[in-house]
Amino acid sequence: MITVIKLLEKNNKGIMMKTKYILKGLIATLVLAFAISSCESYNEGLLDSVGNTREFSPLGLTAKIKNQTTVELNWTLKQQEVADHFVVEFSADDPEFKTIYKTMNVTQQQLPIQVALEGETVYSIRVKSVGTTGLADSSWSVITATTLSEQIFFPVLETDIEGASATLRWTPNSNVTQITTAPGNITHTITAAEKTAGVATVTGLTGDTFYTATLLNGTKTRGTATFTTGVDVSTGTVVNPEDNLNVIITQAAPGAKLYLMPGDYNAYVGDIILTKPVTIRGVKRYNKPLVNVTFTAAAGASAISLIDLDLDGTGITNSALLTITGASSIYNDILISGCKVHDFARALVSANASATKVKSLVVDNSIVTNVNTNVGADFIDFRNTYVTDIILKNSTFNNCSTARDFVRADAVAPANGFSGTGLNTNVLIDKCTLYKVSSTAAPKRILYVRFSANTSAVRNTLIAETTAIYTNQAGTTAPIFTQNYYYNAPSFMDTTIALNKVDAAGITANPQFTNAATGDFTIGNQTLKDNAIGDPRWIK
Repeated sequence: MITVIKLLEKNNKGIMMKTKYILKGLIATLVLAFAISSCESYNEGLLDSVGNTREFSPLGLTAKIKNQTTVELNWTLKQQEVADHFVVEFSADDPEFKTIYKTMNVTQQQLPIQVALEGETVYSIRVKSVGTTGLADSSWSVITATTLSEQIFFPVLETDIEGASATLRWTPNSNVTQITTAPGNITHTITAAEKTAGVATVTGLTGDTFYTATLLNGTKTRGTATFTTGVDVSTGTVVNPEDNLNVIITQAAPGAKLYLMPGDYNAYVGDIILTKPVTIRGVKRYNKPLVNVTFTAAAGASAISLIDLDLDGTGITNSALLTITGASSIYNDILISGCKVHDFARALVSANASATKVKSLVVDNSIVTNVNTNVGADFIDFRNTYVTDIILKNSTFNNCSTARDFVRADAVAPANGFSGTGLNTNVLIDKCTLYKVSSTAAPKRILYVRFSANTSAVRNTLIAETTAIYTNQAGTTAPIFTQNYYYNAPSFMDTTIALNKVDAAGITANPQFTNAATGDFTIGNQTLKDNAIGDPRWIK
């Protein structure tokens, strides 16, 4: 028994000794393997370069579209590698590079590069390294980029627009084939001479129509432009500066369209009585005829349009631009559009005719300066006369109605008026710039609207330098306010003023006018630009 036990002890010692040597051998093997691995990592760059027959290919090739049709390319090389230059090739709508559109040589120091391309195209782009060591060029690195519609049209000039044609301009010597215009689907095929010059005239257009022109190279868009054609003078009567405007208007037929050529109309200065519907319009928007008159809308002048005129009240004593006098009459639309109106001592529009209705008064795309500068009236002044809609949009009002209210609509009951009869007066001020309006006598009102049923809205409008409020009248329905900005005009949000109906969401900000004193209300404040606040002409 003792012998057996001793034999077992001896065997166990042998097994333990063997296990010890096995563990030592395993550890030695692991250490050696780690050492070899470390040596391989350390010499990786050296080993990779041994036996190379090509330059290393560009790494991390990226392509980003900038400004619709410009591609920005960037890449790197393997660490410690230097190429003499790189070759960049472009293929248009051709992933197999059968036709090379453009080839460039680029150095590492020029990266990233920006390359102008044509629009609406899928470009396959490849880049290879070229060295100075005698090795072959690298393999290509390839990427694709899709350009957007491009814009090689230049801005349309007002002087290039006529009633039935438009001259359009683009980058000379560009690859272009035709211009299409809509509406009307008119196609102009570009000649070789027009292609070289970058100028073509599209004809066959309709007057006073908004067009979109598309410049094409085959089926691909290379530019778009919009414009509104001018007056087609064949649809009316042409009036020249030497003509007596009062005589022309008096003799015109009902519904006449009178087209005034550029110039100073001084053969007649004073008031012109309108007794029939009429349109008085300047032929050239960029060169408005200067007219030194006022207008009285008597019974029968049921529709009046004053368009693209320079309306000057200088020297005319204490008169409104337009006075409505026809009692118990119906007037439809009264339009003032694209006009410069200035230096009328009294109202822009005065309406005190009893039992008379006006469908609408619209002031659009106009600049009104120094109007209603005395204390005899309000700026837009409806008293006995009822008006359904007063719409002021895309316009500037500068130093107007300084000591009086801006928009007035009185509550005159029958028999002289229509307040309380179920009718409603609505006022809209949209995308306007008001500067020093109703500003010298606090608190004057922008919305002095007392007609028994009324609604009003002010939106996207900029008001500066005034003590005015919107309204403090119990009978004025609270206006709807949307995205309006104010500068040095605190009363519009001042809840301490009795009965003040404030713009609780209004924002105070400096518009950074270029030169308000000279009438340049171009805004510098980027937030106002981004939000399209005020008269659009000042957002540049």
